[in-house]
Amino acid sequence: MADLLEQLKAALADRYAIDHEIGRGGMATVYLAEDLKHHRHVAIKVLDPELARSLGSERFLREVEVTAKLTHPHILTLIDSGEADGNHFLVMQLVEGATLAERIAMGAIPVEEALPVFAQIAEALEFAHEQGILHRDLKPANIKVSEDGKVKIL
Repeated sequence: MADLLEQLKAALADRYAIDHEIGRGGMATVYLAEDLKHHRHVAIKVLDPELARSLGSERFLREVEVTAKLTHPHILTLIDSGEADGNHFLVMQLVEGATLAERIAMGAIPVEEALPVFAQIAEALEFAHEQGILHRDLKPANIKVSEDGKVKIL
């Protein structure tokens, strides 16, 4: 994947300064980058090239389309998307904090902290459902919780 990183750095150099990998899932890799136009840190999610060749990019492109339609305080914001040197990518706001999975791994979360987190998750899911959208991969690893208890569904 180092080759992919170098390929992306070159292809997106006029828009984003890509630093390093910050996450990896079943279909994509996420990199930390700086948005050169707006001088802010962002996360760039790139579809795995092998997966794109073998299975196609339709699911990833659907994710881009759906995410672009959702504007909510507890849902990750899509900033940009496209194709660079044959690689599909989307640019998202960078969310600081731990995933809910990481928080759970540290030990039990007190009820007084857990209830507001789950209320925010429910609010975001209700909003998405009202838009006719169902999150098909909702799990603790796809929920970020900031230090001040604010939730973002990834």
